[in-house]
Amino acid sequence: MTPRHTALYDANVLYPSLLRNLLMHLAVSGLVAARWTDAIHDEWGRNLLLNRPDLGAPRVQRIRALMEQAVPDAQVTGYEALIESLSLPDPDDRHVLAAAIHAQADVIVTLNLKDFPREHLEPYGVQVMTPDTLLLALLAAEPLATRDALEGLRGSFRRPPVAWEELTDRLTQTGLVRSMAEIRNT
Repeated sequence: MTPRHTALYDANVLYPSLLRNLLMHLAVSGLVAARWTDAIHDEWGRNLLLNRPDLGAPRVQRIRALMEQAVPDAQVTGYEALIESLSLPDPDDRHVLAAAIHAQADVIVTLNLKDFPREHLEPYGVQVMTPDTLLLALLAAEPLATRDALEGLRGSFRRPPVAWEELTDRLTQTGLVRSMAEIRNT
């Protein structure tokens, strides 16, 4: 399958485990060509350990290694020279836009829309989407493949197994309100 989007995943969408797992299933299924950087990995991992020190650094490193193994072409390097030339409301987010430009991503997937104004992204052919908006777009373009990816996510829960309704409830709680409403209505 040809990916619908080349999407740079921001750290804030990789931090919540369920959302991270969903985004990984979308990438592994071929719906999205996922991209990220070491800096993005470092950011979500650092924040996760700050809030969940019980997980421990080895476990976070293992998650990262599994992500890199599952999507080996996701790593973006060589974007650093672009950072200084870019302008965003939060200068600390310029590395995300720089990586998206360098990777020729058409989408930045983030929960932080206000820090990626359209007028700053348009000159580079990049748009910003929340995970909910991305999932809605995928459901419209590739409904069966997107549902298969969601079913793959559901199947990854074995102990205990998760019913479809429970999964959609959990995803709604992560902010996927519109896409889960669409799933329930079709």
